[in-house]
Order: sequence, then structure tokens, then C-alpha cells
Amino acid sequence: MQNKLSFDKPIYVLAPLAGYTDLPFRSVVKKFGADLTVSEMISSNALAHGSKKTLQMLEKNENEDPYSVQIAGAQADIIKEAVEVLNEQTGIDIIDLNCGCPVPKVVGHGSGSSLLLNLPLMGDIIRTIKDTSNKSMTSVKIRLGYEKKNHIDIAKIVEDSGADFLAVHGRTRAGKFKAEVDYDAIREIKETVSIPVIANGDIDSYEKAQWVLEHTGANGVMIGRGAVGAPWIFHQLKTGSSDIDRLLKHEIIMEHFDKMIEFYGAHGVSMFRKHTHTYSKGYQGASALRDQVNRINDINEYRDVIDKFFLENEIVAR
Repeated sequence: MQNKLSFDKPIYVLAPLAGYTDLPFRSVVKKFGADLTVSEMISSNALAHGSKKTLQMLEKNENEDPYSVQIAGAQADIIKEAVEVLNEQTGIDIIDLNCGCPVPKVVGHGSGSSLLLNLPLMGDIIRTIKDTSNKSMTSVKIRLGYEKKNHIDIAKIVEDSGADFLAVHGRTRAGKFKAEVDYDAIREIKETVSIPVIANGDIDSYEKAQWVLEHTGANGVMIGRGAVGAPWIFHQLKTGSSDIDRLLKHEIIMEHFDKMIEFYGAHGVSMFRKHTHTYSKGYQGASALRDQVNRINDINEYRDVIDKFFLENEIVAR
């Protein structure tokens, strides 16, 4: 099977973020420059049990090519069943194992970053995915360790277990999302393994992404929270310019809104409020806009209000 993902030059990946990186958002970042999009994290238990809601989460936009589905789990037999379900789905190119999520309810089930406490089990699960999957690639998302760093050991197990590439969030599980990101440790992983390494963690601007690529030597960057409210970061990286035209920002915001309505129907209006809040940060009149949209439920009225706002207002701070 042919790999659709090439590491000949740095790749730009949208990280999975629960509640944000749904199909509409992914399709927008893909259209405007992301090389790879990843589904929101999916429970292997839910997949194995055929949950209808979970199967809907696998849906992708036709422009998401290549497309990765991220799964979480702690039991090799359940993971095998989940992968067999994914094998029946077309349009998936990569199965990614989450070994980094620090959220208590995930860790409590032995999934996510809990796997960093049991490297033999982690290796067994990666091999299970690799041996069972009919997709072109298997990848793994890791942190630097659980309480303390043992990132080299983790990365070697990932490589030895057959993963095609790995993404590294430069914190331990204990560091959650607040500790300083250790980009030196990501560089050490890159120098140790021969498979491609994607750097992740606090990449929130074009300049930061360029610095991280240079500092770590990574094969790409994965951006999550830094793309919320600023999905044009992928356009900046793809074009190699930090400049972003105000009209292009407006186009991206409106495309996002239209995709939300297309996918969720009228419910997309209330769901888009949080995005309106993040998009309007730094704009003149932002607080008045937030107040106004919180009371609008009509699709056309909402669209007219944000269309006019982002077309006419200037950014005063970012």
C-alpha cells in the first residue's frame, strides 16, 4: 500500500483536540495548509462495541487526505477489535495510538499517558495495531514520561514496535499543559530514533513553529491549541510567510462557520459561539460582538453579524 504522507520536507499537522478538531475545523485547516489532520481521540472500547456515536466521529471531509484516526486503549485484545472495525472503514490512512493524554478519566482507565508507566504493554499494543491494521501507516503520540522523563526509552520502544513515525508532546504527564515544554528532549529523541519525529507543545505562532523545527531537527510540527482562534497558522507555514491578510482571515472564519452549519445544522450556531470568542480576540469591539452573538440563534442573522464584523473591524492587539 502506498504511503500518502511524505517526510521529504517538514510537515504541518493539526493535533487532535477534544471539542475543537471536529470535521468542520479539520476541513478548514486542511484547505488552508495543513498536511495531515487527525480525528478527535476515540476510545478503542467504544469502537470495539460498535458505538454509533463513535463511528460518526470517524467521518472525514473529502479533502482530508491523508487522514489519521487516533485511538486510546489499554488492552491489546480490545485494541485489536477496534483496529478490525477501522479496517472496514475506507479513507483512513493512519492509525495513531494515544500515549500522551493526561486527562484523569483517560489515565484512570490505563490509557493515554498511563501507558508510559508500562512500556512492555505499550510496545505490545503498538505491535498489535501494526500487525492487525490494513492502513498504510501506524503512528504514536507520546509525552516525555509520566512523573519524570524517560523519553529515550519510550521512543526506542515506539520505534522497535514498528511505528512508522511518532509525535512528541514535550512535557511529562505530571507537567499537564502548564510546565515548560522541553524542546531539547524532543531533539534528543530525534537524534536517537531513525523514524520521523513530529514536535508538539506550545507552538502558537509562525515564528515559534520555525524555531521549533530548527531547534529540534524534527520532521514536522503538530499544532493544537495554537490553531484554535488562529487556524491560518497552517497557511503561514505552507506559504513560508508570517504575513496574513485580514481578508484571508475573514475568508477562513466564514468558511469555518459555513462548514459548521453544513455539518451540524442549526445547532452549529450555538457551537460556533466559542469559536467566535477566540477569533475576535484582539479585534476592536470584540466584547460587544461576543455579547451580541450569545443572543443570536438564527443562522442567517449570525452569519451576517460575524461577516460584517470581521470584514469591517481592525485588529488592535493579538
